[in-house]
Formats: sequence, structure tokens, C-alpha cells
Amino acid sequence: MITMTDLFCGAGGSTTGAIQIPGVRVVMAANHSRHAIDTHQHNHPDTDHDCADVSQVVPSKYPRTDILWASPECTNHTRAKGKKRGHGEFTGGLFAADGTDEAAIRSRATMSDVARFAEHHRYRIIIVENVVDARWWGPEEAPGYAFDNWLRSVAMWGPYEYRIVYLDSAHAHAGGLGSRSRRPRMYVFFWRKGDRTPDFNKWLRPYGTCARHGRVQLMQSWKRTKTCSPERPWGVYGIKAGQYTYRCPHVDCHKVDIEPHVRGAAEAIDFTLPARTIGERRIPLAANTMRKIRDGWAKYQHAARDGHLIEPYMIELHGGGSTHRPADRPMSTLTAGGLNHGIVYADRAPYELLPYYGNSKTQPVTVPMPTLTTRDRHGLVGYATSLEECRYRMIRVREAARAMEFPDRYQFLGDRDQQIEMIGNAVTPNAARDLVAMGVEALTGGAIERYETAVAS
Repeated sequence: MITMTDLFCGAGGSTTGAIQIPGVRVVMAANHSRHAIDTHQHNHPDTDHDCADVSQVVPSKYPRTDILWASPECTNHTRAKGKKRGHGEFTGGLFAADGTDEAAIRSRATMSDVARFAEHHRYRIIIVENVVDARWWGPEEAPGYAFDNWLRSVAMWGPYEYRIVYLDSAHAHAGGLGSRSRRPRMYVFFWRKGDRTPDFNKWLRPYGTCARHGRVQLMQSWKRTKTCSPERPWGVYGIKAGQYTYRCPHVDCHKVDIEPHVRGAAEAIDFTLPARTIGERRIPLAANTMRKIRDGWAKYQHAARDGHLIEPYMIELHGGGSTHRPADRPMSTLTAGGLNHGIVYADRAPYELLPYYGNSKTQPVTVPMPTLTTRDRHGLVGYATSLEECRYRMIRVREAARAMEFPDRYQFLGDRDQQIEMIGNAVTPNAARDLVAMGVEALTGGAIERYETAVAS
């Protein structure tokens, strides 16, 4: 039995992923939020729970376990809040009178609790999850200085070796299915010096399809920018705007960017839920929303004899780096601030299947689906004579949870706003599953089969 403690556990995404690995038991979970702890306890009744400010907890209060998973508060590391991060902790202190954002500083200080618990419990493995921007924790004149010191403060207690991992949850499909939502995160993986080194290549290299070599396990490839390089990796995935991409491992085509296999947001959407057509709305949608909807209509429609075949597509009302994307792609990152994703689709028969490869054409759903391969994707396409016939609604809480890879049976307690907050702050269970599997394999020496290998065999 491998035991785990889940600090800053939130609603339970990390625990949900960890217990998917045979032999893993989460014995302790702690968080400051009452509705998060209630949700965690409701879904994981066999785990002991503590609703507490972890920074005020004496580490000896909790039992010693093999693994520590910690997700310190991330909102004051990220730039997603729409304002520049304050880093006054080296000039004004925690109770500064010079305008320093004390709440933000205390939030970032939760990172230090990892070192306190490591000092007392000397876990065999520690996995710390945070936003990518946490790498630059420190004063404006020395970004990253505090983070580097934090790394050393944790590593000394094992003593530990460590590796910083940058992973999007949509690409975390080594131990099972990937998420249907983008979730770029930084994970710092610590293991004791002298112990078996985790197999990072096995668990963190997703599969993709190379035009020359077929289905291959891809390699992370870092760009050279002002903030990162192969020697100093940092950032998020993106062929155009990101700091890294994935490439074929074969030398003869290793410079070709290849996107890993992903799942689409449409898998998380319940198209049977009621939604008015755009033309039925008594109160018109906001001009900016309609602009995005019309942009998507122009991009995702396919001409038919007397109308339009339209692929379902997502509208992103705030942030996300884009305005729309087809529903066969992962949903853009969900945040705790609210559900800012809308779905546009046509539901008038006849429905058709649209294969996303080659010069293929749509075909009725009354005929057999074309041959499925590792590369082919098929989307359900509706029919409409105009944009006004398309239906539009915001996604629901359950759909957001499904996109984040929480099982449908998972129950979120509290009111709607609290549920959205918990989902937006959550660790995707599939990412936790893969990282914990990597750790368990290193601890026990027993091989855990990769999901894609099992499917292919």
C-alpha cells in the first residue's frame, strides 16, 4: 500500500486521480475552504479531512505518508487575474504600509508550507502543482529568485532530487484518457536521492501521429525566446504562441511540429439540454459576443444544397487567447472566476458526420461511421439555413466538471458560484493520475502499463 497526503486538496481532483492507481490510498486531505472540504469528504469518505489554514497547522498533526501532493494557492502567481503581480515581500514585508498586496503575498507564501511538511515527514516523493507563472516568483528586479530559494528549501530535507514538469492536462493520457479541457500547469516532482529515478519519458511523452512514421511517442521541444530555452525550459504548449511544441523522435523529421492526440470539448457537452436559437432571443446578445459567434459561423460552416452544415463550436467570452474554437478541440482553460464558455450548434436534421482528414466529405449518420484510425476524428454536424437558427447557451457546471475529467458521479456541494470556483481551481484528475503512477512505479519497482500501450496491444 502506497499512502498519500493531499495538502491544499480543494474539491478533490488530485485525490480522484491518485486513487485510480492500484494500491494508492489517500489518508489525509486538508484545505481552508469549508465547501471544498465538504465536497472532498462527500466523494472520498475513506480519507481523513481537516478544514484548516495549512500555514497554521503543525506538521506532526498529520500522519506520515509515502507521497505528498501539494497544490499551494495559485491565483496570486498567475497573470490571469488581469493585473500585474506584486512582489513586495522583499521590501515591505507581510504587513507593509507601503501599498503592498498583503493578501497576495500570504497566498504565495503557502508554497513555504511544503518545506515545513517535508522537514517533518521526509516524504519519499513530493509533487507540487501550480500555475506556470509561479516559476517567476520573486521581486520585479529578480524574477524567479524566491522560487529558486523555495526549490532549495524543499530539496534539502530529503535530500531530494527534482525535476520541473510543464504539462497540459489535455496531453496527459499516459494512464488513461486525457482531459477535454486545456490546463497548462507546472509540476515540481521531488524524489529522494539514491532512490529509483522516475521514468519521465514513459509518463510525460504523449502520442501523436507523424506523417512519415505513424503513431509515435512525441518529444517536448523548447523554443528559444527571451524567457525560455532548451537549457532553461519554462512555459506553455503552443505551435504559434507557446514556449514549447512536440516533435517526432526520429532524427529525419524531428523538426516537424506535431500536436499530441487530444479529446474534444464536444465529448463533455450535453447537446440534449434546452437552448434557444439566436433568433428566438428577446434580448439580443452583447455585440462582442455576436461578433465572436459570427466569426465562428464563417469558419465552421460547410455549404449544403439549401443551407449550411455547421460544426459545433465554442465561444470564449473572456481571455483564453482566442475567441472561438471548434468543439472537437479541447475546451480553453477553465478558471474559478466564472464559466465564460458558450456553445453554438445547429440541431436541425439531418445530422451528418464530418471526418477531419484528407478531402473527406460529410455523410449521413444513417450509414456506418468511416473506419476509425489513430488520426481520424469525426464530428457531429447539424444543419441550419442561417446563423439565427443555431442554438447558443453557456456551458453548465456539470459540463465544465466533465471537461476537467471529473467523473459524472462526482458531486460538488455548495451553491453554483462555489461549485464553479472549486472546478476552476481544481487539479485535473487525469494529470494527477499520471504523475502519481510515475511515482508509484518508481517507489515499488513494479511496471504500470501505459494506457495507449494497453489499447494498442
